Amino acid sequence: MIMGIWEILLLGVLVLVVLLWFGPGTKAALKHSPKGSFEDWRGLIFPLGLVVLFVVLLIALA
Repeated sequence: MIMGIWEILLLGVLVLVVLLWFGPGTKAALKHSPKGSFEDWRGLIFPLGLVVLFVVLLIALA
């Protein structure tokens, strides 16, 4: 076994503490952030789609 049981438990506790620590700030940031319009989302999804298609093309050519 690479990690002992106590290390896994300690890592789990650390993850919970980080989630509880950043939770309120993240909730407030999402509440006060501007909402994206359809054009904003299209401007994000279109280039990401092109990158995905390019990666699929590279995989198909390899």
